[in-house]
Amino acid sequence: MRHTLPIAPQFYVTAPQSCPYLDGRRERKLFTALQGEQAEALNNALSKQGFRRSQNVLYRPSCTDCMACLSARINVAEFAPRRRQRRILKRNAHLSRTPRSAWATEEQYSLFRRYLDARHADGGMADMDVFEFAAMIEETPIKTRVIEYRDESDDETPLAAVCLTDILDDGLSLVYSFFEPDRAQSSLGTYVILDHVALAREAGLPYVYLGYWVPGSAKMGYKAEFPGLEVYANGAWQPLGDPEGYSDQTHPLSIDPIAQQVAQINLPDLRGED
Repeated sequence: MRHTLPIAPQFYVTAPQSCPYLDGRRERKLFTALQGEQAEALNNALSKQGFRRSQNVLYRPSCTDCMACLSARINVAEFAPRRRQRRILKRNAHLSRTPRSAWATEEQYSLFRRYLDARHADGGMADMDVFEFAAMIEETPIKTRVIEYRDESDDETPLAAVCLTDILDDGLSLVYSFFEPDRAQSSLGTYVILDHVALAREAGLPYVYLGYWVPGSAKMGYKAEFPGLEVYANGAWQPLGDPEGYSDQTHPLSIDPIAQQVAQINLPDLRGED
């Protein structure tokens, strides 16, 4: 008997676990599988509604008593680099950008390990081995590129930074980036974002998706420094405005039940044509 995937995606909820952004909080995610011929359409639609991709899964925070995590993106037309960001662009102007297919290499993994050990040794990805790293890079059903940065356009030159980037119908989505930790003075993490804004502008794409911005989280504060930043709040994208106007506090009675959250998701027509 032949079995087919359901047209409408099925949504699930993870078990609560410690929040990586706010001390004393518990996080929970709403997620669905990203698979089949309509994966690209589903990823495009849900990315515009605050979802993020991790391998073959799309997810969005759905915590029981907190709504602090806000999906963030840069409106390319509204972006103009600030003085510090112009200095970072100038400092890294010698770097060469090379887009590659989503295929993991030992050199990438070596840089990834140095980055984690130096900056996120106690994070959730700290124990990732080379096979898990390869899965993170290669298990993608959509259009994905690995953007490599080197001091010269020569593969013999050591990697300075890497970004796993999805190409959406309205922008670039930075899935995960990492860089040489010994070059902290170069602000490579910020440079990768700035270069993706330039890349999106070159491609005529209006947005650069950055993942989540979390008020009250020091490790996420840098995202608020980008002009043109928008956040997805109350079912719509809006300019960030004053970051101090956002709070990490939410009354639990203000959070919709899971069934209502799912019902409010706008899904693309996945039926295709006969």
